[in-house]
Amino acid sequence: MEVTFRTDAAEDSLLALQAAAIPGMCIGAGTVLTVEHAEAALAAGAEFVISPGVNPEVVSFCIDRDVPVFPGIATPTDIQAAMNLGCETLKFFPAEANGGIPTLTALAAVFSMVSFMPTGGITADNIAEYLAIPAVCACGGTWMVKPDMIAAGDFAEITSLSKEAVAAAGES
Repeated sequence: MEVTFRTDAAEDSLLALQAAAIPGMCIGAGTVLTVEHAEAALAAGAEFVISPGVNPEVVSFCIDRDVPVFPGIATPTDIQAAMNLGCETLKFFPAEANGGIPTLTALAAVFSMVSFMPTGGITADNIAEYLAIPAVCACGGTWMVKPDMIAAGDFAEITSLSKEAVAAAGES
């Protein structure tokens, strides 16, 4: 589960999720833009770090601490920069805005030594197609947990959409 640092509640959310000790759930921090974000995320119990781009300082900080880090890429140049820093699994972001499945398939053909986690435009309607690409190890999406659902306390709908995503992923 990725908790994004797009909100001031990120650290508290990470702490609460860690305290809940949900069996089998790996909890990490996303939208990590700075080393300060990474430090805060790790202090709050994050087990991995995801960033929207290739920030060498964030990547090095995480690698030096043996924390899995997944920088975001959109181009071959981004991929090579991440590879040069020692990364093997990369976030393809924003997936749909950058050409979606055709672009990712083309990138994966050239960079067969890395795996991808597409996010950005992933939905229940296209997750199975993304997961069918051999180079894709996981997908991320926010359609399951929309801010208005959280604000309304509509956890039944969040649960329903999350189950739908798991079912759609299982079809691939």
